[in-house]
This record gives sequence, C-alpha cells and structure tokens, in this order.
Amino acid sequence: EKAAELQHGKIPQLEKGLRELEDALQDDQVGDEERIIREIVTDEEIGDIVSQWTGIPVTKLVESERDKLLHLNDILHERVVGQDKAVDLVADAVIRARAGIKDPNRPIGSFLFLGPTGVGKTELAKALASSLFDSEKHMIRIDMSEYMEKHSVSRLIGAPPGYVGHDEGGQLTEAVRRNPYSVILLDEVEKAHSDVFNVLLQLL
Repeated sequence: EKAAELQHGKIPQLEKGLRELEDALQDDQVGDEERIIREIVTDEEIGDIVSQWTGIPVTKLVESERDKLLHLNDILHERVVGQDKAVDLVADAVIRARAGIKDPNRPIGSFLFLGPTGVGKTELAKALASSLFDSEKHMIRIDMSEYMEKHSVSRLIGAPPGYVGHDEGGQLTEAVRRNPYSVILLDEVEKAHSDVFNVLLQLL
C-alpha cells in the first residue's frame, strides 16, 4: 500500500514539480534575480565566499572604506560616552593608518587604555572591531593575568622550534592567524611577566 502510494501519488507529483521548475529555468522571461541557477555571480557573492575562506570581512573585499572612515568618529562616540579625547585619538590613528601613513608590517594602531572598571576601555575595543570589521566577534580578548610567569611567553606566541608544542602555535599567534582582521584586547596587561612585555614590544 505504501509503495503504491509512492508510485502513483508522491513520485508523479515530484516529477511534475521538477518539470515545471525546468521549464521555468529555460523561460527567457524569467529574470536573473528569480533564477535558482544563474550563469553570472555578483561581487557580493564572490566576497562572501572569499570572506569565509580568509576571515577577511566582506566590506574589506567589496566595499570602499571611505564612508566608514568618515563616520568612524561619530560611530565610536555613539557607543562610548564620556571619553571624547580617547575616542578622537583612536579614530585619528585609524584614519592615518588607512591613509598609508604607517609601517605596513605593524598593527594599524596600538593603544594603552587606563582607568577603573566601567569607564569604557573594553567597550571602545568592541566598538572599534564592530566599526572596522562589521562584528564584535572580530575582537580577540586575551586575559594577560594568565601570563604572570616567565615560561608563559611560549603560551602566548608558541614554543620555539624543536620544543614540545611547536606545531600548535600560541594563543595570540593562532588567534591572529585564524582571524587576521581583528582588534586584539590584552586585558589586565599590567599583570603580565616582563618577558611578555619584551615580546609585545617587538610586535607593537
């Protein structure tokens, strides 16, 4: 009974639906926007695929950043209140970097935010990631209180060649490798070991 139902009921319906779909695809009157299969792909679609492969935001690939940079200061001020000078300095540094006035082998900017809890240090980092890279997920937070010991340097940047764990990479280096377009927040950096500071000095 079940086989008969499939043979004489559902299968013919599916075949009819497929024929109608094939006819629609071959109809010259059907616009590209309505087609399921199209011969031409858009810049946005290419950007989406490459973005998934590389971790680079789509807007970085297919959209001019001019408008984004022009409004960066306003966007940051909307999210971070009461820190006008800090926001202005961060926005100016990013704009200068995007204009090419920086070493291409260095980060876009390195900032030291000081102050008690709740004044907006982390929020500014989140706002910057969201503004530049379209999502707060592009902010990588590393708790530097976990790097108080001398040997913890290898956890941050990976073990030297020949040592155990060399192939695994470090917390910082792996995070940047997987997501090169990101804001790195080194939280409570004052608690890190001095050897960690020496490494960061070379990076920043």
